[in-house]
Order: sequence, then C-alpha cells, then structure tokens
Amino acid sequence: MKNNIKSFVFLFVSVCLVFISGLVIADPPGPPADHGSSGNQDPGPVGAPIDGGLGILVVLIGSAGYGGFKLYKIRKKEMETEELKS
Repeated sequence: MKNNIKSFVFLFVSVCLVFISGLVIADPPGPPADHGSSGNQDPGPVGAPIDGGLGILVVLIGSAGYGGFKLYKIRKKEMETEELKS
C-alpha cells in the first residue's frame, strides 16, 4: 500500500509539472533594434531558445512513464499473489 501511495504521488506531481510547463511561455519578440546607421548589420537572434524547455518536458514525460510502469509492475505482482492465495 505504501508503494502505491508513493507511485501515485510521484505520478501526480509529474503530471502537474507537465501542465504547469505549458503555461510558462516566452513573450513574443519585440521590434528589431537599430544596430547602426548602415542598415546592413545582422539584427541578432529573435525569440527564445526552446532546448531547455524541451529537455525538461522530456524528463517529465519520461518520469511519468516510468512511474506508470512501476505502478503496473506492482499491480501485476499483487494480482499474481492474490491468484496464488486462492
């Protein structure tokens, strides 16, 4: 029973973090800055990089999947022990 509660809490927190990460969105890019009077200079990067957020999302989805797998194994083991008792 204690393992089931731990698995449920872990899965619940993982799912909550996935939904919260969807709410945290970068602002749209502002107007381009003036980089000199010649006008032929590169305006620089526009927008926010997405690699950090994607890494967090992959870790959260992976942890939720792992928690679900562990929960499945626990349930399967409990069902097998109940069948042996019968």
